Amino acid sequence: MKKTLALIAATLAASFTLSAHAADKLSVGATAVPHAEILEFVKPTLAKEGVDLEIKVFTDYVQPNVQVAEKKLDANFFQHLPYLNEFNKGKGTNLVSVAGVHVEPFGAYSTKIKKLADLKEGATIAIPNDATNGGRALLLLDKAGVIKLKDDKNILATSKDIVQNPKKLKIKELEAATLPRVLNQVDLALINTNYALQAKLNPAKDALLIEDKQSPYVNILVARPDNKDSAAIKKLVAALNSPETKKFIETKYNGAVVPAF
Repeated sequence: MKKTLALIAATLAASFTLSAHAADKLSVGATAVPHAEILEFVKPTLAKEGVDLEIKVFTDYVQPNVQVAEKKLDANFFQHLPYLNEFNKGKGTNLVSVAGVHVEPFGAYSTKIKKLADLKEGATIAIPNDATNGGRALLLLDKAGVIKLKDDKNILATSKDIVQNPKKLKIKELEAATLPRVLNQVDLALINTNYALQAKLNPAKDALLIEDKQSPYVNILVARPDNKDSAAIKKLVAALNSPETKKFIETKYNGAVVPAF
């Protein structure tokens, strides 16, 4: 009888442990390319460690943060620190960076010209309409000599900060996700790499202008102060910063996405 009871107790304990292990779920919001693809790559590794990774794909840069703040998601993976800082400031949230994963060199694309020197007077240039990516686009144009900004270190520069515009270029601000779709309607569009990749653009080959690998805009995993140190988040960080993930990024994206670790 004692042996039977001991066996039942051991079985129940093992069952409880397995159930608890399997119940360690982690929901992460991400944009489709490359973020969700990278998360899909690490998902089997996390499963072996008892973390059930649920990936929710978004097409915008607002809802992933809103849903983490509202605890509808545990974390997100789509943005860089300047954007997060500006979001927290504007929305009154206190989301935090947990780990840097990769850099997506920001680029300028065109279906109408082959090089920047071909931009005609009065040409239209489309840039993202959010403060940090809009500023990032203008800084890249400044560095290339297309325009001149009042302060070439201001990551929040706007078109009002342009002090020299020799070709009288028209700057059009649009939602970042829509830029690939309007590429054939403007002379030049500055597009975030995740959206460029989704549109089958190859930053390494198709961009007329692109940031170098020293870009400060490292894409980060973001969580809340109350869960940033959880066991599941730590396991996700370890998986995202593993040698295997680094090799995956380098092989799959061939320079369009660069590991930051």
